[in-house]
Amino acid sequence: MPAASYRTIAHAGENEQIIKKSRFICAVARVTSKAAAEAFVQSVQAAHPKANHHVPAYLLDSTDAVQRATDDGEPSGTAGVPMLRVLQELQLHDVVAVTTRYFGGIKLGASGLIRAYAGSVSAAVASVGIVARVPQTALILTLAYPQLGALEHWLATNGLPIVASQYTERVSLTVNVADRELTATQTAITDLLNGQVDLATGAHSFAEVPVTD
Repeated sequence: MPAASYRTIAHAGENEQIIKKSRFICAVARVTSKAAAEAFVQSVQAAHPKANHHVPAYLLDSTDAVQRATDDGEPSGTAGVPMLRVLQELQLHDVVAVTTRYFGGIKLGASGLIRAYAGSVSAAVASVGIVARVPQTALILTLAYPQLGALEHWLATNGLPIVASQYTERVSLTVNVADRELTATQTAITDLLNGQVDLATGAHSFAEVPVTD
C-alpha cells in the first residue's frame, strides 16, 4: 500500500510557561518507535532531576497504532490524557511530548491542571511548527538533447526542480514527484515529448511542506 501523507512537528524543541508560580516546560520531538519515545522521555527526566512531574504523551505511526499517556503522579486524567488529546486534535503523528512541572506551591485544581498541561503542548507545538510529510518518488527521465529545452521549461513551469542530471549520449534528469501526481506527471511528459522519452522510477522519500492552519 502506498505511503500516505501525514502531519508532524517541524523539528524538536521546547516551550516554558509559568502558571501560578509553577513552571511547565514542554519538550517535543519526532520519533518513529516506542523505544525512541521512551528514550526521549528518559532524557527529559535526566535533564530535570529535581522536577516534581514528567508527564509524557506520544503517538506513533500515521495511524496512531501506538499511543501512550500517563499522569506521573498528577490526579488521574488531568495531565497525560489532555496532552494526548491536543496531539490528536492537531492531527500529529510520530511525535512525543513531555511536560515537566516544577510545583510553585499553589494548587491548580483538576480543571486548572487540564488547561495547564494541554496548553503546554499547544504552545510547544506552535513554537516549532507543523509540517505535512508528503510521499514522493524520484522520476528519472532519459531523452535526446533536442527535447531537453522543452522538458526543462515544462518542469520549471510545473514546479518540479531537477535534483540530479547526467549528460552522456543522452540526457538523464531526475525530479521528485508527489506520489498522488506521479501517474499524471508521467502521462503529461510522455505527451509533451511525443513518447520520445524513457521513464523510470527511483527512490521513495518524503517532502515536508509547512502547515499554516
